[in-house]
Amino acid sequence: MSGTSHATPRAAGPQPDRISTESGAFLRSELERQPEVRPEVVERARGLADDSQYPSQAVLGHVASMILAAPDLSEDQS
Repeated sequence: MSGTSHATPRAAGPQPDRISTESGAFLRSELERQPEVRPEVVERARGLADDSQYPSQAVLGHVASMILAAPDLSEDQS
């Protein structure tokens, strides 16, 4: 394998932000194909709501530690 690269060089300096909406129509049509209510998901949610062990203590502890470790962004506001 040779050491030369065939990649196109990037332009130096900052580039303007760009957004592509090409897939927007596709995503909208896929969303419209989905049912408004998915009974299997509702049933799973009901089951989890009735489960006194959900979420587990380990998960709650992990989330709590993440919250405590997160920076307080309100301190940055003047």
